[in-house]
Amino acid sequence: MTATLYQQIQQFYDASSPLWEQIWGEHMHHGYYGADGTQKKDRRQAQIDLIEELLRWASIDHAEQILDVGCGIGGSSLYLAEKFGAIVSGVTLSPVQAARAAQRADAAGLAAGTPRAEFQVANALDLPFADQSFDFVWSLESGEHMPNKTQFMRECHRVLKPGGTFLMVTWCHRPIDQQPLTAAEQAHLSDIYRVYCLPYVLSLPEYAAIAQTLDFQQIRTADWSQAVAPFWDVVIDSALSPAAIVGLLTSGWTTIQAALSLGLMQRGYEKGLVRFGLLYATR
Repeated sequence: MTATLYQQIQQFYDASSPLWEQIWGEHMHHGYYGADGTQKKDRRQAQIDLIEELLRWASIDHAEQILDVGCGIGGSSLYLAEKFGAIVSGVTLSPVQAARAAQRADAAGLAAGTPRAEFQVANALDLPFADQSFDFVWSLESGEHMPNKTQFMRECHRVLKPGGTFLMVTWCHRPIDQQPLTAAEQAHLSDIYRVYCLPYVLSLPEYAAIAQTLDFQQIRTADWSQAVAPFWDVVIDSALSPAAIVGLLTSGWTTIQAALSLGLMQRGYEKGLVRFGLLYATR
């Protein structure tokens, strides 16, 4: 099952990443629309603002060795490399994404000589890096794909230097300490899992509990669902553009299915079922 999941994730992003870049650009993640989600702004600016707001929330103003887990086509990786003058390593399951990220690093002048940005195909549950290699591990909307959340976070902890920072931002479902998920909610989540190649998601308190068992320190969490929820309205609007429609028709069924199912995420946020969770911790 795990091997099949990895293959599905790879194929999904191999097929969809070129179209996403064509329509949206290099950042493959939510946008930030103000704490209450009411700010109107350019969609790409909203994505850059999300990165900046996350760094501000986590009080990160310096980094030298950064790992981007689930790097996509290098949007966050290159942004962080340039912002901090850091050396960044990115990992993804998609060869298409890794190759495109390397191209973009080269174009940005970050790959020549001693490279400041490198990308490779790798499994986040078995990271190809030595213990204590990074002072900042960044995971922006990749944790939802992990078939073993504990092992994923254990690997992030392993490669962190003492005193290093872990910042994970991931899709969650609502907390279940007061009320378990209903059958309807479970069915809704199952549809999201099927379309976006996810094994399962957890609630934010469950992620915090895992972090505690792994001896992370200074654990903080936040729910930014309201701030990012308008993103899906914007994505749905952009999917109706002529360029997107033509691109969808040539990108394959998995990408078409994801586009047709954008409303699943939109309604999930509206119902309070889908949550956008942040977890900060140090080693």
